[in-house]
Amino acid sequence: MSLENTAVPTTPVQSETLALDAPRKPFLKSLTEDWWAVLIGGTIILTALAVVSFATGFKFTVPVYQWASTDDLLGKVLTGANLSLIAGIGVLLAVLSSIAIGLSGGSIKKYLAGFSLVFIIGIASLIIAGNKSISYYGVEYVVFALIIGLLIGNLTTIPDWLRQAARSEFFIKTGLVILGSSVLFTDIVKAGLPGILQSVLVVSVVWFFALWFSRKLKVDDEFGVILASAVAICGVSAAIVAAGAIKGDKKKLSYVTTLVLLVAIPMMILQPWLVKVLNIPEVVGGAWLGGTLDTTATVTAAAALVGPAALKAGVIIKFSQNVLIGVAAFFIAIWWTYRNNGKATGQKAVGGEKPGLGVVWERFPKFVLGFIVASLLFSFYIPADTAKSVGGILGSLRTVWFSLAFVAIGLEARFGDLVKIDGGRPALAFIGAQFFNILWTLLWAFLLFGGILLAVPDIQ
Repeated sequence: MSLENTAVPTTPVQSETLALDAPRKPFLKSLTEDWWAVLIGGTIILTALAVVSFATGFKFTVPVYQWASTDDLLGKVLTGANLSLIAGIGVLLAVLSSIAIGLSGGSIKKYLAGFSLVFIIGIASLIIAGNKSISYYGVEYVVFALIIGLLIGNLTTIPDWLRQAARSEFFIKTGLVILGSSVLFTDIVKAGLPGILQSVLVVSVVWFFALWFSRKLKVDDEFGVILASAVAICGVSAAIVAAGAIKGDKKKLSYVTTLVLLVAIPMMILQPWLVKVLNIPEVVGGAWLGGTLDTTATVTAAAALVGPAALKAGVIIKFSQNVLIGVAAFFIAIWWTYRNNGKATGQKAVGGEKPGLGVVWERFPKFVLGFIVASLLFSFYIPADTAKSVGGILGSLRTVWFSLAFVAIGLEARFGDLVKIDGGRPALAFIGAQFFNILWTLLWAFLLFGGILLAVPDIQ
């Protein structure tokens, strides 16, 4: 659900006329969902940096979600101090997001009521996943957030006040801006040539294969682009980036994000097991996991089951692919714009002329700029000690934003849609493309990290 109210599509001529006739909105009221994500994410990052820069010796305290026993749960997680800290984060996120909702024309009262429930479910998911036995098997909070959201969304009729807070894109876009602070360009260098080659080969080849396979199954290109980006790059985040670049249908995006999470569950359990059963070298196994699993948290959990070298290789590969989000957004926006010969909102461009950079800029998902700027800032400007000081709190806040997003995805999704929409063909296309992704990535992980084409990188 977008921040903006649903509008009737207009032709370019109508849009231009309306733009000339309509009174100019105040700056804050004219911001789109993407820009609000950049503004909120940027505010959080800059505030954290300002605090550690000017308050000498100050250390952020982050909430604890991890526990191994009932005593741990009661003595660490459910203490007054920890719950107060969690509540403080909830108030901060509620205030920041409600400002965006209110200035975008939404009902703050309804949104806050719904946000409270979504936040409670998101935190409950983090606490459940924080159990030592559950985390050992790589089952992370996104699974529980999605399942609870799906149960509520599919077994009950969602009231309007809760629907107002089911804003998965807004939440995840804000989290992605903050994620940029932890995706460093220097991490690509650590993987060396093998890591860069694998990331490029996997993303490019898998993306085109997924689109080709979707077309073979008679899945429309709008669905295919969102689906291909999710499979090839980094799951839900990439799907949202691609949908923003092509102005994709929200229902199709919700469909794909649900598929990503449902398919990820067996993958993150079976793949580490296969690495051990097939005696795949640890570094190769880590590179394989990093190139196929969709989130850094999933890669971390799954690779940790294999070993420390696998963990390092997996995280570095995943970071390398995450960096490609911005590059992918740029090329998808250009390709889609010129592919449709300037057909914005389904209408032919005036005079049949090809679109210029202005149309490409309009389609480019602006929140990706926040991600890139944050990544560049922390890669080349922020001192390592300062970055480390704010890393914990930024990571904690980012995780909460993502948790809210996955609850919202569950609320928005419908199980029946997986079969009803286009006869289930998009689901078959996704599963087939993911299977190809698993095999293709394993091949290149062996060739590049197994000492066959290049020397094994020193990331032990």
